[in-house]
Amino acid sequence: MGTGILTLDEIEQLARDRLRRAGASERQATAVARSMRLAERDGIVSHGLMYLPVYTDHLRCGKVLGNAVPVVTRRRAGAVRVDAAHGFAHAAIDAGWAEFTDAVRKQGVAAMALHNSYNCGVLGHHAERLAEAGLVGLCFTHAPASIAPVGGKIPVIGTNPFALAVPDGRSSALLVIDQSASVIAKSEILLRAREGKAIEPNWALGADGQPTTDAKAALAGSMLPAGGQKGFGVGLMAEIFAAALAGANLSTEASPFSGSDGGPPGTGQFFVGFDPQAFSGDGFGAAMSRLACSITDQDGARLPGARRALNRARTETGGVRVDQTLLDRIKAA
Repeated sequence: MGTGILTLDEIEQLARDRLRRAGASERQATAVARSMRLAERDGIVSHGLMYLPVYTDHLRCGKVLGNAVPVVTRRRAGAVRVDAAHGFAHAAIDAGWAEFTDAVRKQGVAAMALHNSYNCGVLGHHAERLAEAGLVGLCFTHAPASIAPVGGKIPVIGTNPFALAVPDGRSSALLVIDQSASVIAKSEILLRAREGKAIEPNWALGADGQPTTDAKAALAGSMLPAGGQKGFGVGLMAEIFAAALAGANLSTEASPFSGSDGGPPGTGQFFVGFDPQAFSGDGFGAAMSRLACSITDQDGARLPGARRALNRARTETGGVRVDQTLLDRIKAA
């Protein structure tokens, strides 16, 4: 299988160009292309160029509306709401960002909720964006139902991740926690199904509720939550914030992110920002430094997000290796 080396600028330009050709507005395409650049930069290939053919297909079939114009409202001093208008979440997040962060700084804590939305890419990047502004970011998103409750076999919630990022006092993030409710990302099972490869036995259940190593059977069944009941609880928490509180479709009501059936999924996101100065002042940074050192001072231990930082150092100078088959799929799409 051949590979090519692309710079991050080339990846962003390729993504933006293909999205524009598929019907995305400049605003929508620019926001999504930047997200794909960041994913490839950090080595998160499941949310990088691999997703581009899906996005272009969804633009063409109307699952996501390329000319959507987000609408921002502020119902209370610390409550920002964005109607993504069935466009990409990325553009809707950008639309509400300045008002959201302004509310955080004025109130000490504020939230931004999105509805009529779509996939938002790597959730941790949005939390990290808050950390880069000197704020603590706590973010939730949800997805079409793919995880059944423990003891059941009918999916109720999506892979539903949450992300938390903490500032380091130097316009960057000290750490980034970004984890989903499932044992493995659904994109990994989709990739295995496409390649005809088996999955691990603890990743998913078939439609009969029994463990399976068949990727296609897993897609027809349900993902397993990480940590059993505890993982389902984490996913349920994300569902409450990103779907119910945001006013979006529940995961059981959202159309799939894969395929062309069902129209726009109408999912949501929920972001909370905290200004440390409103609570513990400079003491927060000092406490986080001590906490981080208690981890990094141990041989072999690292802070959450450290692997992404290492990938950045490599890709920003050496570029990204992209499979030729993927590039061919992107060109064909």
